[in-house]
Amino acid sequence: MSKLPNALPFWSSLALPGFAILAMAYGGWTILLLPLMTWGLFSLLDAILGRNTENPDPQTDEARMTWHTAVTLVWAPVQFAVLVAMLWYVPRADHLSVGESLGLFFGMGVLSGTIGITYSHELMHQKPKGERWLADLLLASVLYSHFRSEHLRVHHTHVGTPRDAVTARYNEGFHRFFPRVLWSCPQSAWKAEVAMLARRGLPWHHWSNPFWRYAALQGGFLLLALALGGWTGLGLFLMQAFVAIWQLELVDYVEHYGLTRRHLGAGKYEHVQPRHSWNAEHRASNWILLNLQRHSDHHYKPDRRYPVLQTYPDDQAPQLPYGYAVMTMAAMVPPVWKRLMNPRVKAWRKRHYPDITDWHPYNKALNPVAV
Repeated sequence: MSKLPNALPFWSSLALPGFAILAMAYGGWTILLLPLMTWGLFSLLDAILGRNTENPDPQTDEARMTWHTAVTLVWAPVQFAVLVAMLWYVPRADHLSVGESLGLFFGMGVLSGTIGITYSHELMHQKPKGERWLADLLLASVLYSHFRSEHLRVHHTHVGTPRDAVTARYNEGFHRFFPRVLWSCPQSAWKAEVAMLARRGLPWHHWSNPFWRYAALQGGFLLLALALGGWTGLGLFLMQAFVAIWQLELVDYVEHYGLTRRHLGAGKYEHVQPRHSWNAEHRASNWILLNLQRHSDHHYKPDRRYPVLQTYPDDQAPQLPYGYAVMTMAAMVPPVWKRLMNPRVKAWRKRHYPDITDWHPYNKALNPVAV
């Protein structure tokens, strides 16, 4: 076991909002900086710095992770401040063209999707209510609040099975995956929460149904956008929300593509193992994504905080050839994606499930709404 990783590199994401402020002030080519720095810089650093295969002690006391946790608490107000500033300033900025305004909010969507939703993901898995509230606020700012219910109640329970919409099946292109999850996930999230209430003897409309909170928070952000920027601000806000959702679902697509759990019969599946998620050990992109790319361990032990997530050797967890930024760009070009990933899926099947010769039942259309 190695020592706990230094917290400072994980704070590097806080440099990115500065590029949004720079782009607001100057427009022009500076608008490209935010998406380029978010996507490109850390991919370049991955190529330079390589992979990190060290594993800290998973039993590390949380008191030693104070500075690691602090960045997840600081990010939410920073993102909120940048979004508010943009909603107020951009519709009034005479030096910004329509194209530049759209480009700015595209970059904001990249930021709130790549960083903001990743941070909300870390926060929603924690026990303190304050952290879960921050997760809800970050998700509401991109109008994707149901993701918390879907992720905790559906995805973690049914990953790698036909009941999980965001387990991309083999040979399914992202352009088919994306509309499917946009349609299926809100339904499965709602059904999961209603089922949870029913087990407690409560009706769907009980006040504890989190969908009421989701609706209130999302409505609040819509009204805020309208109040700050008028109809133009509302339109720009909706654009950044869509871009953020697109970023999230690109990552979802990459994380489990083609990986399935063995069906044991009678609707039961084997327990989730590290082999059911794609892993990426790339050092720099794990800084900005809070070790999300150590995804195999996150699903195996979802209660672990990000600094102590483990990585696994190739024979235990399948490895991606590049970090998420490069892989999500590849996912937008289906021939490139399939050339990269389909041979890896086939090799994974041969290694872990050599007895399964007919994979067609595992490749059928998913039925994620039935929870």
